[in-house]
Amino acid sequence: MNTNNNSDNQEHVSRREAMRRGALGAAGVIATSGLSSRVFAAEAKKTPKQIAAELKAAKLKSAELKAAELKTARDKSAKAKAKNKGKIKSVIQIFLWGGMSHNDAWDPKPGTGYDYLGKFDKFIPTNVKGIQLGSLFPQLAKQADKYSLIRSMTHGINGHETAAYLMQTGHKPGGRLAYPSVGAIFTYFKKKQYKGLLPPYVVMLRAAGRFSEEGFLGPGYKPFATGGDPNADRFEVQGIVNRGINDARQKARRELLDKMNTMGYGLANVPEIAAAETAKKKAYGLILGKGKEVFDLNNEPKVLRDRYGRNTFGQECLAARRMVEAGVPYITISFPGGWDTHANHFPTMLRQCPPLDQGLATLLADLSDRGLLDSTLVWCTGEFGRTPKVSWEPPWNGGRHHHGAVFTVLVAGGGFKGGRVVGSSDEKGEKFKERPVYPADLLGSFYLLAGIDAAARLPHPLGFDARVLDAEKEGMKSTGLLEEIM
Repeated sequence: MNTNNNSDNQEHVSRREAMRRGALGAAGVIATSGLSSRVFAAEAKKTPKQIAAELKAAKLKSAELKAAELKTARDKSAKAKAKNKGKIKSVIQIFLWGGMSHNDAWDPKPGTGYDYLGKFDKFIPTNVKGIQLGSLFPQLAKQADKYSLIRSMTHGINGHETAAYLMQTGHKPGGRLAYPSVGAIFTYFKKKQYKGLLPPYVVMLRAAGRFSEEGFLGPGYKPFATGGDPNADRFEVQGIVNRGINDARQKARRELLDKMNTMGYGLANVPEIAAAETAKKKAYGLILGKGKEVFDLNNEPKVLRDRYGRNTFGQECLAARRMVEAGVPYITISFPGGWDTHANHFPTMLRQCPPLDQGLATLLADLSDRGLLDSTLVWCTGEFGRTPKVSWEPPWNGGRHHHGAVFTVLVAGGGFKGGRVVGSSDEKGEKFKERPVYPADLLGSFYLLAGIDAAARLPHPLGFDARVLDAEKEGMKSTGLLEEIM
């Protein structure tokens, strides 16, 4: 006790104790590490050459570990791809011909000022934290967990026809071959699986591009354009529901024709006649049977039709959902009204964005509620975006021009994750900032999720070596598939 009260003695004991504990600690380290005094001695005798060799071996081991980690990551990615491969059964493409402004819609740029925002300086949060939309899309804001936005889409082309061709084929314009569109590719590769009455590739209401969508595959892969208006009392689909002829009259005409067809009865066993009869029955099945019923939107509840919007685009979305249920592989909705807003940009956006917002948001919710979204790809974009800076001067008086440097694509379902953003544009939306995505990256991801080999050869009538998508060595720009949302 007295010793502990003596300060001099206390200092002397603590020093001694410190040395004792230090010796024990060193001995413990040596023992637990399996080291001995001989090892320390050997370490001191190593030559610079030996040390360099050991450093080299350590670096090699580190590189091997990194390679193993990378391989593991790739294996996981490959497993994820394999899991999603073949997910897409049907596609709904919403094509915004003319190019919708990305800044005013799905890639807003708060704080960039009147010359960039104009009248659209309000922005709204979505049901996914951190994702904002322009204020003209309140319904889509409630469904953001169901779709992803690619905000770094790019190709640099500012011409309508050439940009549309590139976006819908994945091939550079101006080559010697006229490649088929993504819709024709789906039709070609899904023809053995699809046995429905409706054509496998349907466009509402008119063809979506200023080029031949079937390309060199030929007229058998051309899209069937419906014409008509699904918001009318009767959706008069071209060649299926004829104007001015009701169902009873159609049926009477068929029965009269059958009674007069005495040659058909007499030659029923002739292969050519039998084939013609089969084709006729299929056509009548389309006109008067199950095929026609798909286009009869009066079979839908009034409240659901109202939810989609009682306008042409809203009812096109509803008809597209019915075609998905019928198994149609590829459906294109060519938005009824152009987005080529060199002038009168803001009034056009105020008129067209609300039906786009309502129809697309309801389509995503309806597909999800019916368990169809996982197997149905929905994608929406134009051939490019619009210039972020507004042209206030005459003759434009508040217009935005063609802009292929960067724009936004919406993708949903079919194996894609929702509630994500891929890439980004710069602070004003003039060029991509991170993770550029090229048309071949976008379409290549679609093909993978549909179980279509992007390197597969296509049948060219002159025997040219034509593939679903070109390789990078052939000049195709690519930064890789959309693995981050697959």
